[in-house]
Amino acid sequence: MRLTTKGRYAVTAMLDLAYHSQSNPVTLTDIATRQTISLSYLEQLFARLRKAGMVKGVRGPGGGYTLSRGARDINIAEIIEAVDEPVDSTKCGGKANCHNDQPCLTHDLWMGLSEQIRAYLKEISLGQLLERDFVSDVAKRQGRQVEHVIELQTRQEKRSA
Repeated sequence: MRLTTKGRYAVTAMLDLAYHSQSNPVTLTDIATRQTISLSYLEQLFARLRKAGMVKGVRGPGGGYTLSRGARDINIAEIIEAVDEPVDSTKCGGKANCHNDQPCLTHDLWMGLSEQIRAYLKEISLGQLLERDFVSDVAKRQGRQVEHVIELQTRQEKRSA
C-alpha cells in the first residue's frame, strides 16, 4: 500500500489539532510551524476536512480551527478518506482489471490486505492516539521547539530595529 504525504499530513495535522485545540482554536500557521508542513498545503487539506465535517473554523481574534466532533469520534480511516487518499494495495485501484482487463493472480490477496489496513485504521481514533504517552511527549517537545524558534526570531528583530 502506498500512502502519500497527503494522507500522512492530514492525519498528523488532525492529531496536532486534537492535542492543541482542547482549550482554544488552533491556527493553521501554528500547525504548519510545529509539523513543518507548508501552510498552503494545510489550507488545501483543511478545506477537504472541513467539507467532510471533521473540523470547523472559528473566526476573529483568537480564531483558528477546532474538531467538529470529539476526538474519540474521528477515526484515522475517515481522515485519510476525507482528503481523497485511497487505502488500496492493488495495482488496479480495486477495479479488477489488472491483467488484460481481468483480475490478476494476486488480486484477491491485495484486496484482502487493503481491507485489513482499512479495518485497522477504522479501529483507531484520534482520541485513542491522544491517550498515548508518546504522542503527548512529542507534542510537548514540538511546542517547546516552536517557542524557542519564536524567541530567537524576536531577539533578532529587536537587534535589527
